[in-house]
Amino acid sequence: MKPNVLPVSSICNPRDLGGYIGFEGRKVKSHRLLRTGKINKISAKDEKFLQEYGLSKIIDLRSPLEYKKCPDRPIPGVQHFAMPLSDEDNTNGGEKDIAKVFEEYRHDQYAGFRMMCDHYHGYVSKKHAQNTIRQILELLVNTPDGAVLFHCSEGKDRTGIIAVIILYLLGVDLETIRQDYLYSNYMLNHYRAKRDKIFKQKGENLEFRANMRILGSVSDAFLDTSLITIEKEYGGLDSFLQNQIGVTPEMRDALRELYLEK
Repeated sequence: MKPNVLPVSSICNPRDLGGYIGFEGRKVKSHRLLRTGKINKISAKDEKFLQEYGLSKIIDLRSPLEYKKCPDRPIPGVQHFAMPLSDEDNTNGGEKDIAKVFEEYRHDQYAGFRMMCDHYHGYVSKKHAQNTIRQILELLVNTPDGAVLFHCSEGKDRTGIIAVIILYLLGVDLETIRQDYLYSNYMLNHYRAKRDKIFKQKGENLEFRANMRILGSVSDAFLDTSLITIEKEYGGLDSFLQNQIGVTPEMRDALRELYLEK
């Protein structure tokens, strides 16, 4: 099925995970699991829509530095949880010397690709990330009603990995999960084009602009970096979720009971 895109314009990459077929042919419930980009510039109209849509909790996956720069706008009646998937800034090359990183981008068109692969390795291998994944799943288990919205900056990488894990636990097949992940490329087409136009006007070279397109995209290779890391280092997704994340059969069944239709 085609992803369920939410009709909001002030948030990038807004989607409801409802409708996918999960365990025993049961559909993922709508109005329960939302994935988006940052909501610091949410409009009053979109805020009202989400409130009426049933939004009850927001999980912010961004680093403390990112949140400090662009804090989420509080939404009345909605709980906010800061749960950074990474403990370092994941934008513009992280906390490194940005000028140095940008100079590398101007000379090596693959620098951004390698950095993204490194991030995706860390999303599943770093203890901080594993602990955050556990906390997110515990929060979901303790949310019997309402919609939970989880987001990072552009709603594609950290948000994408969390969506992969949630959908897998709900029994959605991996190819459907992959296509949902890759759909961010379509959702961010305008964002990348607008950014590229700005960089071109500033006189940035082709290598730099190629890197920026990579940083504004998702890729099979990025997701496969996480999945191959899980397979080689932890023995597969089921073993990873059980031994590294601490997902018990009871937690998995509780998630399915809460987020799948009867």
